[in-house]
Amino acid sequence: MNTLFDKIWDSHVVNHIEDGPVQLYIDRLYCHEVTSPQAFEGLRARGIGCLRPEKVFCMPDHNTPTHDQDKPIEDPVSRRQVEALEANASEFGLSYYGMMDKRNGIIHVVGPERGLSLPGMTIVCGDSHTSTHGAMGAVAFGIGTSEVEMVLASQCILQQKPKSMRINIEGTLSKGVTPKDVALFLMQQISTSGGTGYFIEYAGKVVRDMSMEGRLTLCNLSIEMGARGGMIAPDETTFEYIKGREFAPKGEDWDKALAVWRTLRSDDDAVFDRELTFDGSKIEPMITYGTNPGMGMAVTGSIPSADNLSEESRASFCKSLDYMGFKPGEKLLGKPVDYVFLGACTNGRIEDFRAFAGLVRGRRKAPGITAWLVPGSWMVMEQIRSEGLDKVLEEAGFEIRQPGCSACLAMNDDKIPAGKYSVSTSNRNFEGRQGPGARTMLASPLTAAAAAVTGRITDPRELMK
Repeated sequence: MNTLFDKIWDSHVVNHIEDGPVQLYIDRLYCHEVTSPQAFEGLRARGIGCLRPEKVFCMPDHNTPTHDQDKPIEDPVSRRQVEALEANASEFGLSYYGMMDKRNGIIHVVGPERGLSLPGMTIVCGDSHTSTHGAMGAVAFGIGTSEVEMVLASQCILQQKPKSMRINIEGTLSKGVTPKDVALFLMQQISTSGGTGYFIEYAGKVVRDMSMEGRLTLCNLSIEMGARGGMIAPDETTFEYIKGREFAPKGEDWDKALAVWRTLRSDDDAVFDRELTFDGSKIEPMITYGTNPGMGMAVTGSIPSADNLSEESRASFCKSLDYMGFKPGEKLLGKPVDYVFLGACTNGRIEDFRAFAGLVRGRRKAPGITAWLVPGSWMVMEQIRSEGLDKVLEEAGFEIRQPGCSACLAMNDDKIPAGKYSVSTSNRNFEGRQGPGARTMLASPLTAAAAAVTGRITDPRELMK
């Protein structure tokens, strides 16, 4: 009667604290430059080292520029944070993939593509979008800096066990509808707090039919539903993706691992604390109109009214629309756009670039559009080149930048100017998230590509006929 989450969580419990949390063993800790410096300082202050350095992998991603990475970072704050991570990794004997290293990239892209994130693992990082790795059939979640220190010191963490939720998405997705649209649809349906207190397992035909990259996108956005994390049971799609990757088991170890991984599924009679089912055939290409990821609608739809909202919710809703310069009842179709961003740990993988390039092939970037196309890793950059996608994009007037978090968040040079509209494949559209005063509309790579070649919000299906 156990869920997949129960099986992995319970097998990693080291100790139960009476009337308190459990001590949970962690298989993999990822560290980036923003949330780790104080954790390492804590180890120094206590005069202790890292218990299991072979379980820890470090790389800068948030602060890295997406151009001239072979030169010193100009911004002094960003430069200090990146230099501190390198120094800390060296001092404590941790694996470090720095800028220009072929293994570098956004940590949530690199983990799966290198075979560092595997089924059955517990995975943590000082970053909320650690939920991405749950697509591998792992229990993965973000932690705070004090907890990063805890894992460095003991390879364990103190946690309360979340409740379980299963979201079934049945049917078949229509043409032009992507896993990003599925996630934005789910947030529209259950809100950004609908998953609070839960760990979500995604299931159903739509999920089974998704590629690994699509699953990574879906799990990435679990945190935006308020969930502690999201996961998908590993299957043949998962195993095929993992096989042969750098850190994946090899030879007899592969056979042994596979035998265990095949048992990682929720029992047929497993009971979840909450279970929801949606019809995937009813999902359309989505776009957000407000300042949280749950404020989304079909790209062909109209912004809803505030009439049925409580007084408190209505005030927040109206404030959000005022910031965006929109009104209830308006359609977004045809509205002009200034920036397009393809990338982030949500949509910076090779399939995202294939989708974007496929739609812009034979077309040209619209005048007045600034487009930032940022691979999630150097491995993705290599794939783009080997498949000739760089040529397709260049012929259409686009330039590919170097890997990093880029315009997902305003921690590096890639900031959207105040008042400008951005169609972004990233994960958050909060006020100022892409730059002070920036106005962000979250969408899929296909919808971003449609905006990039038309200069306006466009239904991508219109360009796919």
